[in-house]
Amino acid sequence: MACVAVLVPDLLFGSKVLAMLGQAGHEVTTCPPGPQAAASAAGADVLVVDLTTDEVNGAELLDGVRAEAASPPRTLAFYSHVDVDTRRRAQDAGFDLIVPRSRMAREGAELVAGLVGDPS
Repeated sequence: MACVAVLVPDLLFGSKVLAMLGQAGHEVTTCPPGPQAAASAAGADVLVVDLTTDEVNGAELLDGVRAEAASPPRTLAFYSHVDVDTRRRAQDAGFDLIVPRSRMAREGAELVAGLVGDPS
């Protein structure tokens, strides 16, 4: 299973994501929002990022992770399905996979497994 760094400031949804990934067997750690996030995520296989909050600037976060890690993690971002600008900015920033929040809630563990090539 994968080592997954999660940056989800929303406590309720964040706990759901952490539980879902943990139950799937992934080793999960949380990243604090802000400048420490990139260093926290540098050793992970996958970085999961909540783009529905103003606390996270996806492009800055990815730049920081790429600067910190010799081998940057694969990235999974989620956004509010009505916020097409956020999706476009995430694509421009270079996230590997960008999905609506509802899909993250349903398929988060499978999406992470797919990013690391785990067939489970």
